[in-house]
This record gives sequence, C-alpha cells and structure tokens, in this order.
Amino acid sequence: MTQRSIEVVIGRLVTDEEFRATFVRDPLRVIEQLIERGIHLTHAEVVALMATDAELWERVADSVDPRLQKADLKS
Repeated sequence: MTQRSIEVVIGRLVTDEEFRATFVRDPLRVIEQLIERGIHLTHAEVVALMATDAELWERVADSVDPRLQKADLKS
C-alpha cells in the first residue's frame, strides 16, 4: 500500500499548488496530517520526502501541463 501512498503524495506535490506550498513551509506537519487521514508511509518514505529538495517539486510542477494542475486561487 505504501507505493500507492507515495504516488498520491508526489502527485499532489506536483499538481496542487496550495498543498505544495504548505508542504514546503512545514513538511512534517503535512506528513503528519496525511498519516492521520490514512495515508500509509514508512519511516524511510517520510525521511525521503522531507529530504527531497523543495525546489524539485516546483520544477516538476512547472513542467506539468496547466490543465492537470490545481491552482491556488487564494494567492
């Protein structure tokens, strides 16, 4: 189940602008909230997500077709 969870988290990081911004500001809090909501992540996956350069998520998001993006209309 964790591979699917990683796919969901990474998918949201590259397609959901608000989620990505919140994750970049406070990745541990976001991960804790995901786990509380039933997303299963191993300790190694949590560490890897937190260790990934935050700019990577922006670079990948910039490469994704805007029609697949969820824009943050609040900012």
